[in-house]
Amino acid sequence: MQKYIYYIISTLALIIIISTSTIYAGRPDKAGTSAASELLIPVGARSIGLGGSHIATVNGPEAMYWNPAGLAGSSSKNFLFSHMSYIADIGVDYFAANVPLFNLGNLGVAIKSIDVGDIAVTTEDLPDGTGEITSPTFIIVGGTYARQITDRISVGVTSNYIYEKMARVSASTFAFNLGVQYTGIGGLEGLSVGAVVKNLGPSLKFDGAGLLRDADVIDASRQNSKVKIEAAASDLPSTIEIGLGYKLPLLDLGMMNITSTFQNNNYSDDEYKFGTEYIYDNLISVRGGIAITPQVGSSRYIFGESLGAGINYEVSNIRISIDYAYRAVKYFNGNHVFTVMLEY
Repeated sequence: MQKYIYYIISTLALIIIISTSTIYAGRPDKAGTSAASELLIPVGARSIGLGGSHIATVNGPEAMYWNPAGLAGSSSKNFLFSHMSYIADIGVDYFAANVPLFNLGNLGVAIKSIDVGDIAVTTEDLPDGTGEITSPTFIIVGGTYARQITDRISVGVTSNYIYEKMARVSASTFAFNLGVQYTGIGGLEGLSVGAVVKNLGPSLKFDGAGLLRDADVIDASRQNSKVKIEAAASDLPSTIEIGLGYKLPLLDLGMMNITSTFQNNNYSDDEYKFGTEYIYDNLISVRGGIAITPQVGSSRYIFGESLGAGINYEVSNIRISIDYAYRAVKYFNGNHVFTVMLEY
């Protein structure tokens, strides 16, 4: 019992060290000016139920988004599908699959699609609409490779292709995520640390026929012609995240996971994330989490606490996991997330 108390105190002490840091590098003054903000939309009911706080312990297909190093620990094939009702009737669908490559590591692929519905086309001359309807496209296709380099250390890298299209303009670019996980730090079994750098890549710049405009030619004997507006390039919303996690066995009562993460954002406020998960008999899970900003009273961060639950069962040697999460949202209806994963 004293050993467990020591582990808990050590974990909480490290969490406090992270959460009370006064070195903030976030850029709230640049909020809303980055490109490809869909990169920041979270995925997976289990992860969202924990408030996105588990980059030190995440594993399986969801790790391809949160920390690619977590994919290294998967010893089986996995297929995952997740749907989230986001804000303002926006739907977020996520599909991921991974296969172990024996002693060579793990390979995974993932697709995230954002459905914003139909939007009326407007112009400078017809601000009330032209009568046309367009449906924007936001797709991220990623590939992940992860490997355990020792029995305690795993690393991973994700490469994402980002494509956006709105009416007659489109843009595309690449982004990379690099992550690492270390388990058993300080000789404490179950205590893990993780770090990940996300969304490193070239700027995103729109191009296409939608940037052409009619121009009046002055001081020339020629008809009016088309000119092309040069769109400005915008940086990707890169982040740096550092997290701690502790898996506390409760003997016959199951397992308790305690997680925390500090996220530094280059285009918004920094975030502190905390979560707890209780697993009974590897069958039923309940979760809770929260993400907060260090700026007291900040109104820019609209997401609140999250709750979730899941069930695992096996049918014909196929393990099926069904998870649900709810995340409170200021000004909008809350997010509902459903995830189904097959493992064999």
